[in-house]
Formats: sequence, C-alpha cells, structure tokens
Amino acid sequence: MKKFWHYFDLVRLSAAASLLIGLGDFVLLKIGEPVGPFLFAFGLLGVCVLGLNLFTGKCGFLVEDGIRVSDLATILLVNLVCGYAIGVIFSLFDATIVGVAEAKVASWGVSLEFFLKSVMCGVIMYLAVELYRRGTSLGILLGVPLFIFCGFQHSIANVITMGVAVDFSWTILLCAAGNFVGAIAAWGWCRKNTEQKK
Repeated sequence: MKKFWHYFDLVRLSAAASLLIGLGDFVLLKIGEPVGPFLFAFGLLGVCVLGLNLFTGKCGFLVEDGIRVSDLATILLVNLVCGYAIGVIFSLFDATIVGVAEAKVASWGVSLEFFLKSVMCGVIMYLAVELYRRGTSLGILLGVPLFIFCGFQHSIANVITMGVAVDFSWTILLCAAGNFVGAIAAWGWCRKNTEQKK
C-alpha cells in the first residue's frame, strides 16, 4: 500500500507540473515574443513553489536528492503523456494556436543542432532551479525567457506543442536526452561550489 501511495503522489504531482508548463506554452503560442517567454516563467515558478514533479527540473538533482531512476522515468512518462493530452485540450480552446504549433513541430528534426539546443536548455533549467533553491526566483524569471529567446529545446514544452498540433515527432526522445545531459553536466560543473554553500 505504501508503494501505491508513493506512485500515486508521483503521478499526481507530475500531472500538475505538466498543466503548469502547459499554461506557459499556451500563452507563448498565443502571443509569442517578446512578452510570451516572460509569462512562460509562471509555469516553472509554480512548479518550484508548489514542489511539483517536472522532469527538466528534477533530472539535475538525481544524485543530490537521491531520486530513484525509476521515479525519474515515471515523472518523464507522466509529463509526456499528460503534456500531450493537455496540448490536445488547449487546441480546442483556441484554433489560432494550432497553426503556430504545427509550424513549430514541422521545424524540428533529428540533428546534432537540435540535441545541443536541448542540452543547453537542460543547463539553464538546472541553474534556474538551483538558484531558486538558494533563495532567488531570478534564475527562473530570467532563465526561462533566455532559453526561449535562444531557441533551446524543452522536452515537456515540446510535447505540449505536439499535442496542440495533434502531431508527434520522435525528436521528443532526443530532446529529453539532451535536457538530461545538460542538467547533469551543469550539476557536475557546479557541484563543488554547491557543496561549499551548504
């Protein structure tokens, strides 16, 4: 029974995180730049404040927080499934965002460039959450617009966009892998300084 409640909470908090990122993606698709990227930050800020489970916000803390690989995989799966479903629902709210989402999905392709853009997003996500843990929200409020303006790729935002377009691209796997690599790399680079601050 204890295991059941563990996974119930894992799924519940992961689904809620998908919804918050979905709201951020919706406004980005709706109004675009330059305001959209800043409003998108509401999603990650809400995830951090409420302690929700977002793959891109958790993977950099895999070792530090003692997160089980199976739990991280569950978080990713729920984020992806719920994110896609939320995107499909959002497509029914406003037809104007569907064309924007379709164009975005069509522009993605399996390439080294796409992977590296995913890695860089992972780096920024780790730094944003780490800064939040150290007592400032500036990493989120500036980091989220930063990765969007730079064209970096966020796996959960991407799957939501796929849902809005009612389309699918296998680039999502490359994106998730890149986000993971970037977050772990950033954690490794910052680890010594992080330990000194504690």
